[in-house]
Amino acid sequence: MSEAVIAVALVWVAASGTAVVLTRDPLRQAFVAGFFGLALAFLYLSLQAGDVALSQIVVGAIAVPLIVLLSLAKVRKDRE
Repeated sequence: MSEAVIAVALVWVAASGTAVVLTRDPLRQAFVAGFFGLALAFLYLSLQAGDVALSQIVVGAIAVPLIVLLSLAKVRKDRE
């Protein structure tokens, strides 16, 4: 792909990774981490690694944020 697309993907990954680190609330961090997973998938796709991009979408953008959200819901339910 074009070098410009790869550069945009790298900037998106760097910005979203920084946003994950700077987010303090665990609920918001789960959503930002999902966004970071999508950014990584876009980077992999721009580097012509389609199979890795699909795996990243499933794991990084769906599974991990879902597990974090379910864990937060359980912890908050147990506190009540």
